Amino acid sequence: MKIAIIGSGNVGGALAQKFIKAGHTVLIGAKFPLSEKSIKLATQIGEDRFASVENAVKQCEVVILATPAMMAAEVAQSLGDTTGKVIIDTMNVVMGRGPAGFTNTSDAILAHTQTRDVVKCFNTTGFNNMQTPQYQDVALDMFVAGDSEKGKNVAIQLAKDAGFAECYNVGGNDKFSLMEQFAFFWINLAMFQGQGRDIGFKLLKR
Repeated sequence: MKIAIIGSGNVGGALAQKFIKAGHTVLIGAKFPLSEKSIKLATQIGEDRFASVENAVKQCEVVILATPAMMAAEVAQSLGDTTGKVIIDTMNVVMGRGPAGFTNTSDAILAHTQTRDVVKCFNTTGFNNMQTPQYQDVALDMFVAGDSEKGKNVAIQLAKDAGFAECYNVGGNDKFSLMEQFAFFWINLAMFQGQGRDIGFKLLKR
């Protein structure tokens, strides 16, 4: 796949490296390509993978948004024409810090872009688990939500390409907020309850 990742921080950087390793073509769309975060990532994946946000989106079929949640609407507006493209939202509104007028980031994206193929995935765990989803001989699971079957199929494939064991369908657009609550559950355990970042979720079946 040709994937544009908007955001060069921890999450965007971790996913970029995993997808490149899996054989996908990855471009990083950056508003400030000379920022400290972008330069750090460029040393790991190469400067030639960086482009303006709109140019990166134009060249790719899949767009992954990994920017601060407060910027969700602004970033969606900066993408240019997204007709026919899949957008995967990795962001979360945490402790009220999100796009004005929206309770979750995915709804803000849908309100400010042309495509209806918007899903939420890669938001329910830390970037360290995206870098290394393996715990001894067990791989963590990932989760996806959205009305778009096309978008969910893409997200499920990419989650498996990144090393997650499974990517479970949580439901439609009405589950966007549930996904963000699930993310805060991980954040609460990891940060506020002192469990640390090296924890993750696995769905077990009897």
